[in-house]
Amino acid sequence: MNIKKIVLAFCITVCSLQPSLIQAQYNWKYKIENGKAITEVPQRPEGQESALNLSAPKMKVVRVAFVGLGMRGHDAVERWTHIPGIQVVALCDYERNRAERCQDYLRKASMPAAAIYSGEDGYKDLCKRKDIDLVYIAPDWKHHFLVAHEAMINGKHVAIEVPGAMNLSEIWQLIDLSEKKRLHCFMLENCCYDFFELNALNMAQKNVFGEILYVQGAYRHDLTQYWNEYWKKDAQDKLGWRLDYNKNFRGDVYATHGLGPIAQVLDIHRGDKMKTLVAMDTKSVNGKMHVKRMTGEECNEFCNGDQTTTLISTENGKVIEIHHNVMTPQPYNRMYQLTGTKGFANKYPFEGFALSSDEMKKSGVMLSSDDISGHSYLTKADADALIKKYESPIVTKYEKQAKEVGGHGGMDFIMDSRLVYCLQNGLPLDIDVYDLAEWCCLAELGAISMDNGNIPVEVPDFTRGQWNKTKGYHHAYANAVDEEKAAADAMAFTIKLKEKGKKYWEELDKSKKKNRSSEQEY
Repeated sequence: MNIKKIVLAFCITVCSLQPSLIQAQYNWKYKIENGKAITEVPQRPEGQESALNLSAPKMKVVRVAFVGLGMRGHDAVERWTHIPGIQVVALCDYERNRAERCQDYLRKASMPAAAIYSGEDGYKDLCKRKDIDLVYIAPDWKHHFLVAHEAMINGKHVAIEVPGAMNLSEIWQLIDLSEKKRLHCFMLENCCYDFFELNALNMAQKNVFGEILYVQGAYRHDLTQYWNEYWKKDAQDKLGWRLDYNKNFRGDVYATHGLGPIAQVLDIHRGDKMKTLVAMDTKSVNGKMHVKRMTGEECNEFCNGDQTTTLISTENGKVIEIHHNVMTPQPYNRMYQLTGTKGFANKYPFEGFALSSDEMKKSGVMLSSDDISGHSYLTKADADALIKKYESPIVTKYEKQAKEVGGHGGMDFIMDSRLVYCLQNGLPLDIDVYDLAEWCCLAELGAISMDNGNIPVEVPDFTRGQWNKTKGYHHAYANAVDEEKAAADAMAFTIKLKEKGKKYWEELDKSKKKNRSSEQEY
């Protein structure tokens, strides 16, 4: 593959950080033995410990800084103003006006203004501050690792938009930083917090579907109407950063939405692990067409196929199927299908469950009919009864407020709230650095498979021998007493912060009014 130096850019849905030129490439060492590709697994440095179940000291207040204030970062600032026990300390974007406009959210919430950072190296200056606990990273893909690395070497926990890393080199560096520094490296995979996924996960953990054998996930989203909207560096840049990235890189470059929720169901690195993958793609037709349409020139080489499919086997004999397609016309689809020995769950193209009468009865659900088989979807009434019986505690706690605050229907707010809850209670996070590694590795590993005739590729054990130490994936919860105290402390802080913020904005308005009056008199 001919890898070029790519000028990093901005997406309309993320934000802009103008970096110097960086060469992004797939260059991790691998060898082929007996028809299988095996990538190098670096030895854990002496004295460095696993980050499995990593927890940090309780934070009465989570002091957060946001880097990248396009649509995702911009909206995240607004959502966080609804979470008790947080303070927005700093805001950063390459374009200063994007950071400044987020002050409006703080003003509306009666919170004090945050410090503003901008320019190419603004995030570096921000990361050096001593009063930041967490850096929330939401710029374009190519800056995710750059900002995360800078934040972590400066002792900050990070929450990174997806994909958290674009290649194996970045993945292993983030793992080593999390392990060495004992810092959380959380990937902001919001699809793990959608209502259907949370409820289906709870059902799977309660054995409603029996043993889950086969799962499917996807990111199928026709981006045709958006390609022209991605930021372009100058008049000569016809493609924008995202189409240019797809042009230059093969593999599933955006696997996390489909893979994240189903990996949790399968207890990946918590009793099972991804073992071997095989990737295949179609030729590029629409990709080349978009390049020609936007540049006026024929495109002879476009690395990413219009459709990429990855099959993964696990140590415990399960199979994962993941799709990526942002090129062809089709309804939005993340699939999310669970096939178990006793039942089935499906989110796209429509939500539904399939279980027999006997299994429904074993699950303690009253049926509308005794003549129900796994051959057909449950009626809405029966599906609603099943959901009511097995509603996730996270949905129960956050659903009402999440739908009011919003963020992709509410799942973004649930994700943010769970992150803050775990930090305030000193608990392991729902998504750790090994999840980030497993969900992002399909890009480079898939390219290795396809570049070598679709050969099997061994999926590295990113935990380096610890994948079977934890038995089952679970959300962490504090005991009732500690949880109540943390919530009370958070609310008390927010009340005082809002009092301070109200005075801040009132004094600022008075000062501005006084200055205007002085200017008019002059």
